[in-house]
Amino acid sequence: MLGVAAVPACIQFVLMLFLPESPRWLYRKDEKAKAIAVLEQIYDSDRLEEEVEMLASSSMHEFQSNCTGSYLDIFKSKELRLAFFAGAGLQAFQQFTGINTVMYYSPTIVQMAGFTSNRLALLLSLIIAAMNASGTIVGIYLIDRCGRRRLALTSLAGVVISLVILAMAFILQSSSILCESMFLGSCQGMLGWFAVAGLALYIAFFSPGMGPVPWAVNSEIYPEAYRGMCGGMSATVNWISNLIVAQTFLSIVGWVGTGPTFLIIAGIAVLAFIFVALYVPETKGLSFEQVELMWKERAWGNQGDRESLLGAAP
Repeated sequence: MLGVAAVPACIQFVLMLFLPESPRWLYRKDEKAKAIAVLEQIYDSDRLEEEVEMLASSSMHEFQSNCTGSYLDIFKSKELRLAFFAGAGLQAFQQFTGINTVMYYSPTIVQMAGFTSNRLALLLSLIIAAMNASGTIVGIYLIDRCGRRRLALTSLAGVVISLVILAMAFILQSSSILCESMFLGSCQGMLGWFAVAGLALYIAFFSPGMGPVPWAVNSEIYPEAYRGMCGGMSATVNWISNLIVAQTFLSIVGWVGTGPTFLIIAGIAVLAFIFVALYVPETKGLSFEQVELMWKERAWGNQGDRESLLGAAP
C-alpha cells in the first residue's frame, strides 16, 4: 500500500524535469533570453511585449533597491504583515474547515453513518476522493473567471451548509426519540444516506474553491523579495493546522459526538467566510506590482509618499 504512493511521486519527478524556471528568477540571473522564452509559452504575442517590459522594469527596480528580505521584516513591515496574515489565514482555514478530516477519515465517517460493511465504506470513500479530484479541475477552470475571493466565499458558504446537513444527520441518528415510532433499520438507513449526501455536498463545494484558492492567492500576494519566505511560512501553517486537525478529530468526536463535532467545524467555516470577506483581496488579473500597491493602500491609505515595499526600510 505504501509502495503505491511512489508511483505519483515518480510521475511528478519526471514532469518536474520539464518545468521551466520562473521568468523573474531567470531575468535576475541575467538569462533574459530564457526568461522571454518562458513568457512566450504563457502569453500570446499581443501581450508578450507588455509582460517583457513589466518584467524588465520590476527587475531593474529590485536591482536598484538591492533588497534582501529577512524573516524579521515580515513582522516589522505593515504591508507584509497584512499580506502574510491573509495568506497564512487562508492556509489555516483550509485545514480547520475539515477537508483532511473528511479525506483521512471518510471510511470511518461512512461507517459512523451506519454503513457497517467495510467494502461499501471504502467504495463510498473512493467516490468522495474522485469527487475531490474532479472538483479541483472545475476550480482550475473557475478561478480566473470568477475570481479568487468570490470563489472562496461561495465555496465556504456551501461548506457551512453541507456541514450543518452532515451534523444534523448524525445528531438525528443518535436520537432515539426520532425513531420510536418507526422501523429503526429504515430510519437509520435513510439518515445514513443523508450523512453521505452531506459529505458529498461538502466535497462538491470545497474542492473547486477552498482547495486551490489558498495556494493560488499565496503565490500572488507577496513581493518578490519575500515571496519564497512568506509562501514557505504559509505552507508551514497549513501543515501544522493539518496535524492539529488530524490528531484531534476522533478525540473530539469521542468527547462531544460526531454531530456536534461537525457543528464546531461549521462554526469555524463561518469564521473563515468572515475572514475572507474582510482580509483577503481579489488578485484576479493583477500584476505583482499592482498587488504590492494594493497592500500599500490597505496599510497606509492613499498616501503617495510611501516608498515601495521592495525598497522600503522595514
